[in-house]
Amino acid sequence: MTCNVNGIRSAARKGFYAWAAGENADVICLQETRAQEHQLPLEASLLEGYHAFYVDAKRRGYSGVALYTRREPDLVTRGFGWPDIDAEGRYVQADFGTLSIASVYVPSGTSGPARQVVKMDFLERFLIMLAGLRKTGRSYIICGDYNIAHTAIDTFDPVRNAHVTGFFPEERAWMDALLDGAGWVDAFRVVNHEAKQYTWWPGWPKAYPNNLGWRIDYEMITPDLRDTVRAASIYKGERFSDHAPVAIDYDLSLV
Repeated sequence: MTCNVNGIRSAARKGFYAWAAGENADVICLQETRAQEHQLPLEASLLEGYHAFYVDAKRRGYSGVALYTRREPDLVTRGFGWPDIDAEGRYVQADFGTLSIASVYVPSGTSGPARQVVKMDFLERFLIMLAGLRKTGRSYIICGDYNIAHTAIDTFDPVRNAHVTGFFPEERAWMDALLDGAGWVDAFRVVNHEAKQYTWWPGWPKAYPNNLGWRIDYEMITPDLRDTVRAASIYKGERFSDHAPVAIDYDLSLV
């Protein structure tokens, strides 16, 4: 399961952890935790039955990712090894045998052109990294907020949003390069090809009730895992964030 919680403390107050505990996921990937580890609410730091791993941004109240795993990982990797990006707390990976599961939070370009440059630079480096991971022989599930809607069915207004960060042509081309060029697989689309399957909604009063959203949260997998995908869902029964949790069921075992 993956979710951008838009503040781990806010999500906890809205009941996210009580709900997540009942979902019994093997791995929970979070993004935009926006808290230092010592600031975590009790239910976040002591989620029963899980090992917890956090990567915080140096800047307080900003970014951050987390992983919760039922099985203790063989190895946990925090960060990319890129000092500028690692200072923002955007990557954590857990290894289980030959399988790696990661939580990633791709930078947003919403604050303006300068930040869009940072985003595109990150994406260039990230694509090189992901292409390299394909050559390691390991299986990967890289979950997170990619801050890109890939195709026209992934945003409520593809014509207007073509001029909005997150749906710029160059961002969609990056996603094409990831899936068609580097060979990664969008796990959700293995089993669900329907339109209007959104995971994030703008803050406008009628955006959520009218489903004026974007699908920007993904579980990207190496192609050897394609046939293990059994089901995919977006949970909208409760709102814990401006994003919705995404759950993918795989025919895999972490034992």
